[in-house]
Amino acid sequence: GHLTARSDVYSFGVVLLELLTGRKAVDKTRPSKEQSLVDWARPKLNDKRKLLQIIDPRLENQYSVRAAQKACSLAYYCLSQNPKARPLMSDIVETLEPLQGGGANEGPTQPSVGIPNYRIHHRLTGNNVSCHPTSSPKCPAGAVSACQVR
Repeated sequence: GHLTARSDVYSFGVVLLELLTGRKAVDKTRPSKEQSLVDWARPKLNDKRKLLQIIDPRLENQYSVRAAQKACSLAYYCLSQNPKARPLMSDIVETLEPLQGGGANEGPTQPSVGIPNYRIHHRLTGNNVSCHPTSSPKCPAGAVSACQVR
């Protein structure tokens, strides 16, 4: 494929996943189903019961669970197989900035700084997809996952 802003977002998602898990993107020393970090972790990123199992154990629960959930959800969207479904870098920055510094000192059960809910919507011209804040009461508090598609 070609190098584009959307492929950069995918690459950022891989780096974010490496930071969250403490694993390399490709690790031939692991069992075959775990050698590709993206293939191993992506199914767990949008499952609140499983996502905490992939967080780097060296963090020893010294992080905000909510911040970890939001970062995992962001990684999930960055790693979307459909490039048009990936967020814009500006949306990624907007999502991560409130999490900055909020995870290390809070402990695992303390809530993190909230970020806006997001929805994915299609722009009718050009079929571009991007994430935008939404204040819809139908969206769960703090949700980063898409809750409305137009």
